[in-house]
Amino acid sequence: MKKPSLFFHLFSKTIAFAVRLLLRTRYKISVLGADVFRESSSAFILPNHQALIDPVILVSHIYRFSTVTPVMSEKYFDIPVAKTFFRRLGAVRVSDLENGSRDTQVLKVITRSVLKGFKRKHNIILYPSGQIAGQGYEKIFNKKSAYHIVAKLPEDVRVIGVRISGLWGSMWSKAKTGKSPNFFFQLLKGLFFVLLNLIFFLPKRTVTIEFEDLTASSKSIAEQGQKPFNSFLEGFYNLNGEEAPLFLKHFFYL
Repeated sequence: MKKPSLFFHLFSKTIAFAVRLLLRTRYKISVLGADVFRESSSAFILPNHQALIDPVILVSHIYRFSTVTPVMSEKYFDIPVAKTFFRRLGAVRVSDLENGSRDTQVLKVITRSVLKGFKRKHNIILYPSGQIAGQGYEKIFNKKSAYHIVAKLPEDVRVIGVRISGLWGSMWSKAKTGKSPNFFFQLLKGLFFVLLNLIFFLPKRTVTIEFEDLTASSKSIAEQGQKPFNSFLEGFYNLNGEEAPLFLKHFFYL
């Protein structure tokens, strides 16, 4: 997890800007609490996971204010063309547990890699649930990664919670079928919808990203154990209650 060069840093910022422009064809995105990135200390960023597209939305918007290193599934890390980029970015590759991988060392790998990243002053993003939500609220169940890392965090690393809303019911979520959609198939569909709506007229889905500094409370609750810690995160993510699915039309002329 080496520190990226200045050229790669600028290249990543450019990619993030281009992604945000593309996302604007479908999403109206509001960002609240971005002042958490004004501090120079490293941040451990913990978002909820409504849909497959939310990491793309979240990371591209974090790059407006700072940089971030993702912990990501091997399914996406190992994409042939993107793999080199993710390596240069310092992304942490983990087994795809959602599809049945049973790597018994995955927790140790994640913890060791993330803590090493903090020594290099990285901001690191990890999804505590490890998979997209199967309902209109977040459940972490017995997942351990976020808890184990927070329990061992250096004093100078902050914990930033991220509450994302508005994506439950999108084609990237499980709301319609109960199953995880195929990312690449949905990406092709999305580009097709953009073109059919003449780029600028695709109906907009409103998405809200809320950042909140949870450092003191999360570190304190982590001392009580994994179950109280996971319940604390679920309470933060589900503050506004269960979200009703929004099945937004894909064509402006319908």
